Amino acid sequence: MTAPQRRKARANGEGTIYQRKDGRWEATGYVLAANGTRKRVRVYGTTRKNAADKLAEKIADSNRGLPVATADSTVGDYLTYWLGSVAIHRLRENTHTRYATCVRLHLIPGLGTKKIARLTAKDVRTFLDRLRTTCQCCTQGLDTERKKCCAIGECCQKRLSALTVTYVHSVLKSALEHAVREDELPRNVARNVKTTTQRPRRFPPLTASEVRQFLDAARADRLDALYELALRTGLRKGELLGLHWEDLDLTTGTANIRRSLQRTRTAGLTQLPTKTRASERRIALPTECIDSLQEHKERQDTERENAGPDWRDNGLVFTTPIGRPLDPANLTRRFRSFLGRAGLRRIRFHDLRHSTATLLLEQGVDLVVIKELLGHAHIGVTAGVYTHVRLRLQRQAIDTLGNALGPTDDDPDAPPAATVIR
Repeated sequence: MTAPQRRKARANGEGTIYQRKDGRWEATGYVLAANGTRKRVRVYGTTRKNAADKLAEKIADSNRGLPVATADSTVGDYLTYWLGSVAIHRLRENTHTRYATCVRLHLIPGLGTKKIARLTAKDVRTFLDRLRTTCQCCTQGLDTERKKCCAIGECCQKRLSALTVTYVHSVLKSALEHAVREDELPRNVARNVKTTTQRPRRFPPLTASEVRQFLDAARADRLDALYELALRTGLRKGELLGLHWEDLDLTTGTANIRRSLQRTRTAGLTQLPTKTRASERRIALPTECIDSLQEHKERQDTERENAGPDWRDNGLVFTTPIGRPLDPANLTRRFRSFLGRAGLRRIRFHDLRHSTATLLLEQGVDLVVIKELLGHAHIGVTAGVYTHVRLRLQRQAIDTLGNALGPTDDDPDAPPAATVIR
C-alpha cells in the first residue's frame, strides 16, 4: 500500500494558503498595517501560486517597513497608505500634491473614520451631498482662525464648486479602484455614485482680427517668438518653456516636443516628460515661426555676450536675459501685462491653445490633424473640447446643402450642383 503523499510544508513566513469552496485560492498572513500595528491580511487568486505571489509581495513590502492596507482599515488609513505607497509612484509630483490636499481637506474629515470594507454607495453619496452644500470656511475652521463667518454669526456660505466636488469624487474612485485590484474590496462603491457633470466654461476664442492685433503687438516684445509659436502651433505653456534648441530644426522647419518645464514643490523648476505619451510628438513649424525663432536666437546670442560669466547656459530656447529658465508663473504675469499693453481682452495663456484649435477647425482642417498637433491622447478629447465649433460648422454645412437644393432661376428642374464639404 502506497503511503499517502505528505503535503509540502510551507516556507517560513509564507502564511496560510488554501482553496475555497468557490474554487478560488485564499492566502492569509500578518503584515504591517497603515496604523503601525500588525494585522492579518487576506488575498485571493485563481491558482495557488497566484495567491501565494500576492501574499509574498505584501509580506515583502511589510518587511521593508511599508504599511499595507487591510480589509478592516479605515478609509483614512487606506488613503494614507495609497498616497504614500501607490499613488506617489504613478503620479506627477504636482498631481500627487493636489491629490494629497484633496485627501487632507475633504476625504479624511468626511469619510476617514469609516471602515473601508463597510463603505457603501450611500455613504459616498451622502458625503458628496454634504460637501456640496456645506460652507468650507466653517468646515476647515477658517472662521475661528480669521474671526469671520460663523465665528461672528455671519456665515459666508463659501461652498465648493461642482468641479471641485467631482474632483474629490474622482480621487476617491482612484483609491478604491486600487483596493479592488489588490482584492481588498469586491467592488468600487464610489463608481456607483453619479455626480453632476459640470458644463465646461465656454471661452470665446480670439477672432481672426484679434489674432492679427495680438501678433502685431507681439513683435515689439522680447518674447515675440514664444507668443507666435504658442498661437500658431497650440503648444502648452510648459512645452514652450521646456523647448531646447536641439529640439528645433529651423532648416526643415520641424520641432520635437519631448519635455515640459514645471515648478514642483521639492525640485523647484524642473524638466519633466510631456503630459502624456501622445504629447511627445514632432510638429511642423510655420514659416512665420521659423523667422521669429531665428531672430530670437540672434537676440539670445547678444544677451549671452552682454551677460558674460553671469550667463547660465542650459540650452533652452526661451530664457531670462541671463539664461535662466523662465518660471511659468512669471510668464503668466508677463502675459497679462502684454495683453493690457496690446489693448486685448484678458485671457489665460492656455486660451491661446484653444484659439489655435478653434481657428483651425473653422478653416476646415481635419480633426485628426488638430489632435496630432495639440498632442491629445484621444481624438475624443479634441472633439469634446471643441464641440461648440463643430456645431457651428454643421450649421454651415446644412446651410450650404440648403442653398444647393434650393430652386434656381436658370432651370428649376436641373439637379443640384455638387457641393464639397470638408
